[in-house]
Amino acid sequence: MDIMPRSGRLRTFIREYKESPRFEKLSFMPPFLILIVEGVLLIHAFTIDVPDIMVVELTMILLIISIVEIIFVFEEMHEHYTSNTFDRILTIRLDDFVLQQKEKNVKKIVEDFIDMHSEYKNKRSEIYHIACQIMETHREEAWEDALIKKLKAFIKRRKKMNVDEILEAFVKKYPTYKKYRAKIYQKTCQLKGVPEDDKENILNG
Repeated sequence: MDIMPRSGRLRTFIREYKESPRFEKLSFMPPFLILIVEGVLLIHAFTIDVPDIMVVELTMILLIISIVEIIFVFEEMHEHYTSNTFDRILTIRLDDFVLQQKEKNVKKIVEDFIDMHSEYKNKRSEIYHIACQIMETHREEAWEDALIKKLKAFIKRRKKMNVDEILEAFVKKYPTYKKYRAKIYQKTCQLKGVPEDDKENILNG
């Protein structure tokens, strides 16, 4: 009767352990190694002709401490995994919601999202923070798309110009992009299919 729940918990533990950060995986190892050593010492203490009661008692105390430590480490790992999973699912749902909405006011987006997903009503601050990040990302993507569109049209009419010449001509025509010389240089190299050079005097203008 208990085999399935136990195997389910074991699978959950293995999945959480595999997806945990490296330092959490490493923090799990010392208590296990100590537990094994203490177990060996305890077995040895019981198998000798005259067991040393003090050694047995101390070893059992250390054994219990190691088990408690393992439980604490596992609980911390589980909480971290749960938090990461929650953030990932929330971000995906919120990103889809933002894309579907014409509303650009973060506060209104948060209110509408909570109205639609009432299970997040106690996570208002987390939703607000993630919504701000998502909208900032969308603005950056839109800005970059507009830049690439302009660059493509600009380069198409100036095929004989090299990257440096295109950069100077582009920022001269569109002075609002002057402080983004590094990005323009990078995208121009990508569009023309040439390797990027390390030219600080050009990028910093």
